[in-house]
Amino acid sequence: MLRVWSDVLTSADVREVTLLGLLDLSAAFDCVDHDILLRGLEVAFGLTNTALEWIRSFLTDRTQQVSYCGRLSPIQRVLFGVPQGSVLGLLLYVLYTADLELIVARHGLRLRMYADDCQVYLGTSVEDVPVAVSKFAACVADIMPG
Repeated sequence: MLRVWSDVLTSADVREVTLLGLLDLSAAFDCVDHDILLRGLEVAFGLTNTALEWIRSFLTDRTQQVSYCGRLSPIQRVLFGVPQGSVLGLLLYVLYTADLELIVARHGLRLRMYADDCQVYLGTSVEDVPVAVSKFAACVADIMPG
């Protein structure tokens, strides 16, 4: 957030306004699609063979159960998400969201991320605010799932 604040102040120094959007990636770590992640690891990052199979085994065949007031829920298979609280889970999430940087850059905006906290922003002159708002809206539309 410090980098974002610095960029906002730098824009203000040259008499620009800043449009800032905070992306709410609710339950982001729980929504990672294993198939999409594994395909991305193979295609975009070149993981193959043993390394890819190791990641696959880390993600698949996991189960969960909830304990509430001394009662246990039925055991359920975990079909989505990365294990939280692990270094590998965070790394896999960052790799899963790597395309976000490309989408934002394609629209000429800036992105700052820390895990699932995302800030998308753009500095612009007051005269160009309507154009900047259109760019911002188009970027958000491209980020939003189908």
